[in-house]
Amino acid sequence: MAVPFRRTSKTKKRMRRTHLKKEVGAITTCPKCGASIRPHRACTKCGNYKNETVLKVEEEN
Repeated sequence: MAVPFRRTSKTKKRMRRTHLKKEVGAITTCPKCGASIRPHRACTKCGNYKNETVLKVEEEN
């Protein structure tokens, strides 16, 4: 079995792993109510998607 001849330094190891970080997901705003939503999904606050009501959302008192 092959064994590395030299130990990988912290700098080399971290340079290799720079692409493994997590990315922040995309967020858009609802054109009707202005709530933050993920793209291509119905708004959970007002129930609209592409200016059409697709969900019935009950108002909280």
